[in-house]
Amino acid sequence: MPPSLAHPRLPANRRAQALSTAFAALASLAPCAAMAQASEGGTLAPVEVQGSAQAQRRFDSAASHTSVQVDGFTAPTPLVNLSELLAGQAGVVALDRQNYAQDLQIAVRGFGARSTFGVRGVRILVDGIPATMPDGQGQAATAQLQSAAQVDVLRGPLAQLYGNAAGGVLQVTTREPREGGAAQASIAAGSFGQRLADVSFDFGDRTLGGLLDVSRFETDGWRAHSAARRTHLNGKLVARPDADTKITALINLYDQPGAQDPLGLTRAQFNANPRQAPEVAGTFGTRKSVAQNQWGLVLERQLGAADSVRARAYGGKRSLTQYLAFSGAAENSAGGVVDLDRDYHGLGLAWTHSAKMPSGLPLTWTLGVDADRLAEQRQGLVNQNGEPGALRRNERDRAGNTDLFAQVDAWITPTWRAVAGLRSSRVDMRVSDHFITPTNPDDSGARTWRQTSPVLGVVWSASDQLNLYANLGRGFETPTLAEMAYSRDNTGPNFGLGASRSRQMEIGAKWQAQGHQLQAAWFDARSRSEIVPAATVNGRTIFQNADNVRRRGLELAWSAQAGAWKPRAAYTYLEAFFGDAYTGAGGARVAAGNRLPGTARHVAQLALDYTPSAAWQLGATLDVSGKVFANDVNSEAAPGFAVVGLRAGYTFGKATESPRWQAWARLDNLMDRRYAGSLIVNDGNGRFFEPAAGRRFMLGLRAQFL
Repeated sequence: MPPSLAHPRLPANRRAQALSTAFAALASLAPCAAMAQASEGGTLAPVEVQGSAQAQRRFDSAASHTSVQVDGFTAPTPLVNLSELLAGQAGVVALDRQNYAQDLQIAVRGFGARSTFGVRGVRILVDGIPATMPDGQGQAATAQLQSAAQVDVLRGPLAQLYGNAAGGVLQVTTREPREGGAAQASIAAGSFGQRLADVSFDFGDRTLGGLLDVSRFETDGWRAHSAARRTHLNGKLVARPDADTKITALINLYDQPGAQDPLGLTRAQFNANPRQAPEVAGTFGTRKSVAQNQWGLVLERQLGAADSVRARAYGGKRSLTQYLAFSGAAENSAGGVVDLDRDYHGLGLAWTHSAKMPSGLPLTWTLGVDADRLAEQRQGLVNQNGEPGALRRNERDRAGNTDLFAQVDAWITPTWRAVAGLRSSRVDMRVSDHFITPTNPDDSGARTWRQTSPVLGVVWSASDQLNLYANLGRGFETPTLAEMAYSRDNTGPNFGLGASRSRQMEIGAKWQAQGHQLQAAWFDARSRSEIVPAATVNGRTIFQNADNVRRRGLELAWSAQAGAWKPRAAYTYLEAFFGDAYTGAGGARVAAGNRLPGTARHVAQLALDYTPSAAWQLGATLDVSGKVFANDVNSEAAPGFAVVGLRAGYTFGKATESPRWQAWARLDNLMDRRYAGSLIVNDGNGRFFEPAAGRRFMLGLRAQFL
């Protein structure tokens, strides 16, 4: 929860003024020095603070925190997938799988790389509302990007203060309503039957204003059997009844019916024709339908010069039906069709107090609580060649977390600041089996995990241009209900699957001067009981624990501004490997030192933006990735690749004119390279490879009415 920014100033010299600004910013990063509007153990800097002040806050934070600004009118990209915005963020890999039935693959410093569906190991927030459930399963697709203002990423130990599955934190924030009202409409079309339409309306004033954005995206798919369509509505209503109170109401509706799942390919299939889908995809009609409706309410209240509170409440419903690539007809099978209906809700409250230490330097502390719950009815049915058949599974699943957190942020000297935090978490999961037969016994059960996650960070302002920081902490990640759903003997949930626990440390530097910015961070993380896939067969994954998984590496990010030219570069070196040997999928021996599948040792992006005038924006990118292993035994791998992309935008009319028009174009994979864009790690059928799309373009036109 953001505290008051009205802190007393330090001595009035340049460095002290910068540090005072930094403290005001970092005090609002409860508990973890970064992003915007979240309860979840804290908030990141308020999105309303724009321009140089916001950039200064990120620069002075005691953590690896980056932010991508989004303008839904001028962005030369369709704003369909988060991967469009996260490319070029050091330490972050966001892969467009060309498979809307399985969502993006997002990993932060190697956390989340194992995910075969949804987002794991990375905590996602949208306008302060968790898009990650209490069990740690997250969804990126429900973030509506056309109405977004920025996307923030927090990496490293301080992310652990966000609780379960916080190997990193990703926050999407919707823009504020335009005062006085406005409207915007856009259309776009591209290769492989891509079609996009979006319309938004703003209304009201600063006292009471809102926005409503509706979009629809369709694609025939680059690969066979990969067509999808989705409709998305995002609404935001902001009320300020007085100068000290802000109330934000949110609504998010998402519908994606029958998104086809082309599955992965074997190496032979990939080499022969990367656009094909395996025969079983057509035989069993592999696809997924998702519908989710969610509401949220956030209250921010300044109680006085020294105290503020933030409260959030949210709730929603999610229904999902997925057809897997097998029948599941055996009596002890859980079925080849997954059908679930989920209800979820949560509450959060945090109180922040600002004071002075005896030295007169600022001190801020935050106390809070988060409670989140979900309950779902999960059924499994026989897949009769793409039609639902007999019941094979029927259970009521529940998961919940209750977390208490605290943070202290204090100046030790005018140039040294320390941040300490603690989060105590309890995660409960329960399965109530309602499908009991002579050959299928009662599989009911429950698990509870408890974790206390301490973090400590320091930052030293060596000069006005250079900040040095270091931090360390502990975190944890429980298995999700979906990861516990299947066991090796196929007799019921895997209650023996343990939670992963990690220790992380980080040392970093941030430098800025004369139009240049440079960030560097070295990190090291060690996990016990890492949750790894034991086998993935026909879309069903079984998991197990592996000890001593290491992730260590280096992140570098540089940008500059030289007139109309803005070059950028980001590089990540990641050593992610198994520290100890263990028995993996199919009884195979995984040797100590084997690389963690789904992670590349080297990932880089070079980008060049050119704005010759206020109307034109041109850009080019070069994305490079090293070899990625596909399984724990490291017997299969996708080779590295380098791909080039181009983009352009042109705005018609002045900022004060109405309507204004903007035309944009994007060309990806310019050289039409053939490569695996993502992997299904440890796939039991050897169908590891998810091919990236070939050369593709998209053109769009937007109109804005003020």
